[in-house]
Amino acid sequence: MEEGTKGKKTIFIGGIGDDVDETVIYEHFAAFGDIIEVQLPPAPANPSKPTEIKHRGFAFVTYSSPADAQDAIDNMDLNELRGRVLKVNQAKPMKSLQPPDGNRAIWESEEWLQEFAKPLAQSGGVQGRTAQRAPSGEAEEQANNEEPDAMEE
Repeated sequence: MEEGTKGKKTIFIGGIGDDVDETVIYEHFAAFGDIIEVQLPPAPANPSKPTEIKHRGFAFVTYSSPADAQDAIDNMDLNELRGRVLKVNQAKPMKSLQPPDGNRAIWESEEWLQEFAKPLAQSGGVQGRTAQRAPSGEAEEQANNEEPDAMEE
C-alpha cells in the first residue's frame, strides 16, 4: 500500500455508465468488504426533462476498513462494468472547496489584513458615502440640523 493511503476507506469510481445506479455499484464492490456507504452524485437537472434523474458518471464507495478499499482498487481498476472501463482509486478531497488556512476566513489572517484592509477613514464606509452625496460643508450642516423626532403630547 502507498504511503498516505493507509487510513483511507473511501474510493473513487470513474467512468460509470448511465444505466448504473447505487445498487449495481453495491453488488459489484461488496465482494471486497463491508460497504458503509455508496454515493452517486446527481448531475444538474435538465429543465426540459425534470423527471429525468442522471448521475455525473462517478461514484464514491466507503468501506469499513482501508484494506477492503485497497482490495477494491486492486481488483476493479481498469475493469469493465456494463461495457465501460472503470477508473478506481483513492478518493481525494476537493482542493478548491477547502479553506486556505483550515476553517478560518481569509480576512482573519494578519497578512491579508495588512495587504488589503484600509483604515476606517479611508475605507469609504457610511461617512464616506455621505460625504460623496453632498459637498463637505453641506454634509456636516445637514447632520447638525437633523433633530431626532421628539414625542409631544
